Amino acid sequence: MFYYVRAVVLGTKRREKTLLRTEIVKIIVVIPARYGSNRFEGKVLAQKTGKYLVQHTYERAVCAKTVNQALIAADDRRVLDACRSFGAPCVMTSVEHQSGTDRIAEAVANLDVDIIVNLQADEPEIDPAYIDRVAGLLIDNPKASMATLLAPFETADDVANPNIVKCVTDRAGRAIYFSRSVIPYDRQAGGIGAVENYLRHLGIYAYRKDFLMTFTSLAPGFLEQREKLEQLRAIENSYTILTARVEKAWDGVDTEEQYHAFVKRMTKD
Repeated sequence: MFYYVRAVVLGTKRREKTLLRTEIVKIIVVIPARYGSNRFEGKVLAQKTGKYLVQHTYERAVCAKTVNQALIAADDRRVLDACRSFGAPCVMTSVEHQSGTDRIAEAVANLDVDIIVNLQADEPEIDPAYIDRVAGLLIDNPKASMATLLAPFETADDVANPNIVKCVTDRAGRAIYFSRSVIPYDRQAGGIGAVENYLRHLGIYAYRKDFLMTFTSLAPGFLEQREKLEQLRAIENSYTILTARVEKAWDGVDTEEQYHAFVKRMTKD
């Protein structure tokens, strides 16, 4: 766990900031690792690269500057044993959880932490700087409860793809809505306008612990159930989701084909 010291400015004098105290912000990355997968059973333990898929993700997580420890939350003894074999902290969580967020909430319930970064186990090529970026949104905005990242789209086909989630924000970068549909709809262009006008949502989040516990106690609302997007639960309950834009999206591993492509990239030498 990394202890981030945040300076708190309580007053100014002659335009110079006067530092009166510091606060310690305790940050942890939690990687929910479910063994089952509809499209790729046991993918977190795939190891054609010589390392488990979840191991690649874990090793990227601990490279982030704002954290020096990541915790894996498993639902199967095979995942627990695999994680312990490469020295990663891992805890067993209930098999009944409906989402990775619920799994994370159980994993951190008794931990003394302030900010939790939710990193999916099938993101073996995430840039560690992105972890720092999403955590930094909450570090820099102490009143905010939740944060996530957005990236530009590269093609109109991706904008049209319902498996790739879109987001629109206000001018301050606060999320207005997430959708599998094309948002905003460009009426003049007949649907999809210039690709640079669209933002792609990346599946990484940061939460304050108290908010996470509240969030997972809330029932899914109408919008979440229609879109099958968990983050809409926060918007439906009037919570603000801060966003930051990063240079590009990274490729997760959802299917065996994507895994084979990842293995090829990792072993090309």
